[in-house]
Amino acid sequence: MTMIRLYDTHAHLADAAFEHDLETVLETARQKGVEAVVAVAEDLDDSRRNLVLAGSFSMVRPAAGLYPAILDLAQAEDMLSFIRQNRTTLVAIAEVGLDFWLAKTEQEQAQQIEILTAFIDLAIELDLPLNVHSRSAGAATIDLLMRRNARKVQLHAFDGKASKAAAGVEAGFFFSVPPSIVRSRQKQKLVRSLPLECLLLETDSPVLGPVPNQRNEPALITVALETLAEIKALPMIELARIIARNTERLYGPSLLNGPSHS
Repeated sequence: MTMIRLYDTHAHLADAAFEHDLETVLETARQKGVEAVVAVAEDLDDSRRNLVLAGSFSMVRPAAGLYPAILDLAQAEDMLSFIRQNRTTLVAIAEVGLDFWLAKTEQEQAQQIEILTAFIDLAIELDLPLNVHSRSAGAATIDLLMRRNARKVQLHAFDGKASKAAAGVEAGFFFSVPPSIVRSRQKQKLVRSLPLECLLLETDSPVLGPVPNQRNEPALITVALETLAEIKALPMIELARIIARNTERLYGPSLLNGPSHS
């Protein structure tokens, strides 16, 4: 059987859910065809942990970011400095974004926008991809990304309508699909409208798995691929090749070979 190349472009490997068996989890994913996993972060501790994991496991690609629930400008400044210091090791700024489900007030939303703007500008400066969270804020997130001229963008587990995603598609942004698509009508409907050229795969491990309230892991990315193949009426191998090319277009050789340490 021809081995397919899969990339999990968004997983929380520093999460406590993987504290005791990450080596086994990654080996299981490798056996399913996963060549690399982008380890995203929610804070500075996660970001540091991701660097350690990347040093221990050859398939881990480290990212650093600040989850939009954190509205502390001092923490944002520390994260911006950390990303600059580790530019040659990181493959993405992740995860960052807006979350209007969490930020209810205008002041909170304005703080999220201010912090995300700083990360967008840094991504452009350092030529790093942005791996973006946009829960209940899809239109606002895409609008901000476009206004700041963001170029390398992945919208992770986008929860908006297809009409809201259209501007992102036109801007050349990518949309990553988790295994929860198998049980999400919203994601199924969204994917039907998205062109093949903008699709990526992710797991968002340990959440957004095919079964609610069960730990998700990178090997289950095959569930997302299978569901996408059914929706797009394509053989899995052909779709996997298209998505691999998309992933390489966004992340470049750093995802294939690991980032430079020069």
